[in-house]
Amino acid sequence: MKMDSDLLHSPAVGLTEEEEADMNDWKLPLTFMKKRHLEKIEGSKALAQSWRMKDRMKTVSVALVLCLNVGVDPPDVVKTSPCARLECWIDPLSMSPQKALETIGANLQKQYENWQPRARYKQSLDPTVDEVKKLCTSLRRNAKEERVLFHYNGHGVPRPTVNGEIWVFNKNYTQYIPLSIYDLQTWMGSPSIFVYDCSNAGIIVKSFKQFALQREQELEVAAINPSHPLAQMPLPPSMKNCIQLAACEANELLPMNPDLPADLFTSCLTTPIKIALRWFCMQKSAKLVPGVTLDLIEKIPGRLNDRRTPLGELNWIFTAITDTIAWNVLPRDLFQKLFRQDLLVASLFRNFLLAERIMRSYNCTPVSSPRLPPTYMHAMWWAWDFAVDICLSQLPTIIEEGTTFRNSPFFAEQLTAFQVWLTMGVENRNPPEQLPIVLQVLLSQVHRLRALELLGMFLDLGPWAVSLALSVGIFPYVLKLLQSSARELRPKLVFIWAKILAVDSSCQADLVKDNGHKYFLSVLADSYMPAEYRTMAVFILAVIVNSYSTGQEACLQGNLIANCLEQLSDPHPLLRQWVAICLGRIWQNFEPARWCGVRDSAHEKLYTLLSDPIPEVRCAAVFALGTFVGNSAERTDHSTTIDHNVAMMLAQLINDGSPVVRKELVVALSHLVVQYESNFCTVALQFIEEEKNYAVPSPANTAEPGNMTPVRDSPAIPRLRSVNSYTNIRAVTTARNLNKSLQNLNLNEEGVPAAFSPGNLSTSSSASSTLGSPDNDEYILSFETIDKMRRVSSYSSLNSLIGVSFNSVYTQIWRVLLHLAADPFPEVSDLAMKVLNSIAYKATMNARPQRILDSGSLTQSAPASPTSKGTHIHQAGGSPPMPSTSSSSLTNDVPKPPAREQPAIRPPYTPTLGGQAPHSHQFPRTRKMFDKGPEQAAEDGEEPGGHRNYVSLALQTGLCDWSAKYFAQPVMKIPEEHDLESQVRMERQWRFLRNARVRRQSRVITQRGISRLDDQIFINRNPGVPSVVKFHPFNSCIAVADKDSICFWDWEKGERLDYFYNGNPRYTRITAMEYLNGHDCSLLLTATDDGALRVWKNFADQKNPEMVTAWQGLSDMLPTTRGLARRVSIYLDRSKQGGAGMVVDWEQETGLLMTSGDVRVIRIWDTDREMKVQDIPTGADSCVTSLSCDSQRSLIVAGLGDGSVRVFDRRMGPSECRVMTYREHGAWVVKAHLQKDTDGNVISVSVNGDVRFFEPRTPDSINVLQTVKGLTALDIHPQANLFACGSMNQFIAVYNANGDVISNIKYYDGFMGQRIGAISCLAFHPYWPHLAVGSNDYYMSIYSAEKRLR
Repeated sequence: MKMDSDLLHSPAVGLTEEEEADMNDWKLPLTFMKKRHLEKIEGSKALAQSWRMKDRMKTVSVALVLCLNVGVDPPDVVKTSPCARLECWIDPLSMSPQKALETIGANLQKQYENWQPRARYKQSLDPTVDEVKKLCTSLRRNAKEERVLFHYNGHGVPRPTVNGEIWVFNKNYTQYIPLSIYDLQTWMGSPSIFVYDCSNAGIIVKSFKQFALQREQELEVAAINPSHPLAQMPLPPSMKNCIQLAACEANELLPMNPDLPADLFTSCLTTPIKIALRWFCMQKSAKLVPGVTLDLIEKIPGRLNDRRTPLGELNWIFTAITDTIAWNVLPRDLFQKLFRQDLLVASLFRNFLLAERIMRSYNCTPVSSPRLPPTYMHAMWWAWDFAVDICLSQLPTIIEEGTTFRNSPFFAEQLTAFQVWLTMGVENRNPPEQLPIVLQVLLSQVHRLRALELLGMFLDLGPWAVSLALSVGIFPYVLKLLQSSARELRPKLVFIWAKILAVDSSCQADLVKDNGHKYFLSVLADSYMPAEYRTMAVFILAVIVNSYSTGQEACLQGNLIANCLEQLSDPHPLLRQWVAICLGRIWQNFEPARWCGVRDSAHEKLYTLLSDPIPEVRCAAVFALGTFVGNSAERTDHSTTIDHNVAMMLAQLINDGSPVVRKELVVALSHLVVQYESNFCTVALQFIEEEKNYAVPSPANTAEPGNMTPVRDSPAIPRLRSVNSYTNIRAVTTARNLNKSLQNLNLNEEGVPAAFSPGNLSTSSSASSTLGSPDNDEYILSFETIDKMRRVSSYSSLNSLIGVSFNSVYTQIWRVLLHLAADPFPEVSDLAMKVLNSIAYKATMNARPQRILDSGSLTQSAPASPTSKGTHIHQAGGSPPMPSTSSSSLTNDVPKPPAREQPAIRPPYTPTLGGQAPHSHQFPRTRKMFDKGPEQAAEDGEEPGGHRNYVSLALQTGLCDWSAKYFAQPVMKIPEEHDLESQVRMERQWRFLRNARVRRQSRVITQRGISRLDDQIFINRNPGVPSVVKFHPFNSCIAVADKDSICFWDWEKGERLDYFYNGNPRYTRITAMEYLNGHDCSLLLTATDDGALRVWKNFADQKNPEMVTAWQGLSDMLPTTRGLARRVSIYLDRSKQGGAGMVVDWEQETGLLMTSGDVRVIRIWDTDREMKVQDIPTGADSCVTSLSCDSQRSLIVAGLGDGSVRVFDRRMGPSECRVMTYREHGAWVVKAHLQKDTDGNVISVSVNGDVRFFEPRTPDSINVLQTVKGLTALDIHPQANLFACGSMNQFIAVYNANGDVISNIKYYDGFMGQRIGAISCLAFHPYWPHLAVGSNDYYMSIYSAEKRLR
């Protein structure tokens, strides 16, 4: 293990060559492993936020009912002597009874007023039943829906009865009169709170609940049966919202200890600090604090509400501790209800916790309803005792000598405890108990900065932490702090607010109401603030303006737009991204902001971000420009010009490498389409007309459209048929792709769409019945139609047909959308299909039998106001296709793909499909996107107005919400891959050790020299004819591609791991594959001959393969040669076959992908930036057939179809980068290979079998070997200096570097020695001496040097 850890940390000094290669694994960059590739682009599920008190309440009226009857003890209580006397800290016997009663009443009121000064207090001293009734009903009347408190002191009357009565007096105090709790409930109503300070008080709580239950039942009876006598009476109020606090259980007497007040419960509830200190002094442990007496406690200096004084500090600590105990012990909803809803109730319950602690020490158990779990033993009480101890120990010197008071270390220590929890803990554990204390500390200026820092660290743990903090009640505190001008608090507060808003965006309203947005505007404008905090500030502002017009208005006034535009070029990418999102949101459906943006030429400043190296930033810029043109206000000529300008700028992103950007692009263009609907309808009709009347010119269109039954020899058909025999077809793709593979374009034999004609369409119903579609609402433009339009629109003859308007902005954008509808990434094409079909639907709905007159009239009437839909279609004869006509190519009954929410999994092929397969290319594969079928719209006769919303509202990409997730997730945590202990890191380490082992063992074998290579270690029949094979560099997996699917085999175990559909259209084929990140988490890149690149993950394991990304690597593949190379023609000379398809070469070290093929350039893509970085012109008039690059020397070698081999240096400009051209081959170059050493040579081979070696600096070959003629495939082993040639004459020859044949393979092992088929592809393993061979008879075999070497 020592060695491994050295591997992790040691610098690459003095390492052997092989150790250095192993070190390089750690340094190699990973591609397509960013968040945008690994997770779905969508926001997080909003947590239901329960922290906001929906029903904040106030206790507005207080009834103080005292039944003391001073001087007369009730008959049922025998008092001790001496006995507890004090009521409200007054000895009733020290003055006349009446005066004592009044003084006690006044004192009690004062004690309550400390907690709730604004309430109405009414005393009722030694009352009668009527007085109590009058008092309660009047208080309830005044309180309306608010809470009323009823305080009952029953020390001078008998104990409550089991029948549910308490006692009061008659008028002349000769009798005790019972008062039923039932009546009391009726008078008090709800919501109320009751405090009972008397012996056996628990009885009242029980009776109260029984009566409340009885009321509920009466209410139910009255509700069910209106004729019932109960229903005639006024309905009793429900008692659900009532709270009760009682001094003791039903069978307990109040303590009579003479050192305690008689109303101990009331004292705990209303004067907690005073009673807590007295109680502390009465404990044995108080002797440890010398010189402290009960008299001294009375002299404690300070005021309760001044936190700088000893008394105020104790009160503050007491509040913090009781709050913390409650938060830690109570269920969350109960805590919210009792401790956050109502200030007075919260104070009483905090003090109730103290009452429980003190009274239990005298064998009394206070009772509450709702009942609380016991809290008297909570560890935080010891912290309270300690704080009291520290305070009291200073008292004698403060009072006698006047020394200054030392503040308690309590809060600093609790913050340290919180810090320990944050830094030392594991992921999943109980929340920190100090959280409510952190809240209290925010009130103190001394500790505020530290508290905010720790709070930020806590919130950073994730959304659960934010929810917890909000439920504790942090919100008003951090809102208030925004009024502080302290600069040092700014970063902390911005961080905390970003965390809060990422989890609960509803706080936008509170911020604007309190002018909080100004705080963040000033942070954003502060150039000294580090970029990460400005990013958070702009994120907060983006939340404030998100779909909230008040926020948009406030931020516009605050100069947000100018502020943002200044920061568009900031070097920090996340800041650029959020500045753009914020701009996009402030002018979303908010015209004043848009015009402010126009004045500041915001759209032009945003253009620079369209070529930003970071895809997310490009995305954000597209979003901002999309909402910029997407405002639904009336358009002037000026704004139309701007819209057109923006549209043409956006159109340049049509071939962006990132699907996230292209998805955003479709949405941005859809805003434009909605805005200028009528103009687009016109364009759509023109395209639909053209598509119907125009057959795509084909280079070899000799077949009649009617003769399209396939009369191919069997190897050409088997794609679908052969699959049926495999039950384990695991495939991932959308339903769209399934349809794509099942029903094909109308292809004639040469792979070019044939003319559409009613004859071709007649069988369409059988296609849909095959797929068994339950619904038959229409999908107006099928994928084929769109694909055909896309290609028709690029032929010049179309211009003459349509005339001037053809190149208008609308036509250009329509073309862009057609292109995006054929995007290789399913989500992009689905969105584009939605937009196109929405317009096609409207166009065909609005065009009753009408025809467009001259195209001139179209251009003159633009710009249209967005409301005049369809007015540009003028009366004339003829009709565009209506959704009902069966002859049009637009309206076949075809199944609708399942809703997008379903996981993108292709259902297994069913035998019925297999039966249909040979004929399926007769049917156009049509797709539907509409939930509104045309039927209703046609019946209504009016324009489907809801439809416009359907396209504009349904289309969004979730980019902004997904980007906001960044702020909700931990920012400070070490990413898992950098954490040496994490599983991710351990797995990576394991893979790198495996890689080292493969390199080491294979090197031993190849250095020994390989004398033969014909031992067949694997053979299996592939589901399709192999066209490309690729070994995984380090595990025993091999990928075999046929025309449009990929099969994975484990060559050691001889079993099939996976088979899935690549998703390319029917007239295209896979021509190249590469493993990306082969050293680590492998991805598979496939290239098809239409220029599309797709990247897959989760293949060859037990998961479903998923497309990570896909893009159009080469946009201008030449259509004449594409798709013509049929497998049957493998016997023909290459030059007659047409294209080379697409060829690629991958450089893991730089993350660059070289692509070329039937084009005149070599295009280099940077996979990190997901954009094209370079186009190198080949300078030849034929296709590129092979690419090989060397990152060390920045060289690229290309073999071409005309036999030339060209060497390019990519560091040089387009005109001088071709550094060498070799023209020694007379025919198509099958393979050009550049050896990776610093002085590596170029090896190239042509179909004629001549192998030539070139030194890149010399103009002529340095060596020539002649191999077999009629070469169809060749590969060169990078380590072992072997090359293998596959011939159409059905054999394989393996040569060593001297040109000697070391093996000739003509027959399969076993199988009665069956002859090998014509070789369609072959490939060496990058390290092992293994050769994989695919042949036209579907077989895939692997040959090795010797079995035992594996």
